[in-house]
Amino acid sequence: MKRIAQFFPMKSLMAGLLGAWLATVGVAQTINLGSANVADFKVVYATAQDVVEGKRVAETMCVNCHGINGISVQKGVPNIAGQRPVYLHLEMKVYQVGGRGGNTMANTVKYMNDDAIMKVSAYYSSLEPAEGIVVSNAKSAKTKPDAISAGRAAAAACGGCHGEAGVSKTAGMPSLTGLDPKYFVAAINAYKGGQRKHDMMKALVSELTETEISNIALYYALQKAEKAGTPAVGNVAAGKTAAAGCVGCHGEGGVSGNPSTPSLAGQDSQYFAAVMRAYKDGSRSDATMKGPASSLDEASAKNLAAFYATQTPQSPKVGKPLSVAEWAERCDRCHGVNGNSTDPRAPALAAQRVDYLEKVLRAYKKGERKSKEMAVMSEGLDDALVDGLAIHYARQKARGISYLILPAPPTK
Repeated sequence: MKRIAQFFPMKSLMAGLLGAWLATVGVAQTINLGSANVADFKVVYATAQDVVEGKRVAETMCVNCHGINGISVQKGVPNIAGQRPVYLHLEMKVYQVGGRGGNTMANTVKYMNDDAIMKVSAYYSSLEPAEGIVVSNAKSAKTKPDAISAGRAAAAACGGCHGEAGVSKTAGMPSLTGLDPKYFVAAINAYKGGQRKHDMMKALVSELTETEISNIALYYALQKAEKAGTPAVGNVAAGKTAAAGCVGCHGEGGVSGNPSTPSLAGQDSQYFAAVMRAYKDGSRSDATMKGPASSLDEASAKNLAAFYATQTPQSPKVGKPLSVAEWAERCDRCHGVNGNSTDPRAPALAAQRVDYLEKVLRAYKKGERKSKEMAVMSEGLDDALVDGLAIHYARQKARGISYLILPAPPTK
């Protein structure tokens, strides 16, 4: 869309409510700036002469990285043509005070005055934005599978012992469904670190990464929890009586309400009895379980095992991760439909470079780039989602935007 008017100057900024009509192909919105810093919005009032002078600043300070047209050709460097003006202005100020670290951008803007920052922001925001990219099949193929798919693939090697989808059909082998991911991860790491003595398990999990373990845990947590398909040996009634002392930690009927404590309902009885022996003889270390296990004889352990094996397991309360499309809907709340922000303070994401979007999302996730809102939003993103979101927004058509400043309504 060709913009018919980029900025309309006013002599002064009205206090309180600033009405800004923003149009992007039929979209109009009024932005309430509230108590926002007046100086940060000076760029919205830039004149045609300011834009011309901003181009001169860009020719001197910015072309090596961003080009005079604002379309980057360097890896990790963002496109800034058509970017929202207040966002550009605010970001440059953040770089100037060291809020993004001591990098090339920080060194470039370090000695720029407010007037130069305002004008160069006005210039780049006045340009036609980049076209949406066509992501190659090779790039798409390199993106990592989502956490559930990755977990399913990694768990395939576990099926021989623990049963399809984690429901054991082999006596002595535990079912893996019905366990909270937090407990599952802790248990695997205990095998990996040797706190749980089991040579075969240690060998099997030793090469698993933290992400792979988390993915497997999530996959099993989302499977339907079922009783192990193995016989229960022991007195169920006696086991029910003995289980009264276990409710505080493991829940009524063996369904735990604590993510760090395993559910016991539906678990294979032989495995359960073997674990109690391990706690008793110290081959599995846990200060909480050492006392209860020490007071159990073999018959009592089997009775407990039989009782819990007959109880109905429940899947833990774990939400299914959002898809890329679902995440994008959340991102669009601030960044506009398909990444075309209608708020001059919020960056447009449409047609942005894939590598830049990936870099920034990971920086927010790690806390290297500071933003309360983005820290919360990026916390739930795994590598596959970061890649997927970057590709999604890079493919979108970027739309220019026009600003018409309206007077504040009269006070009553």
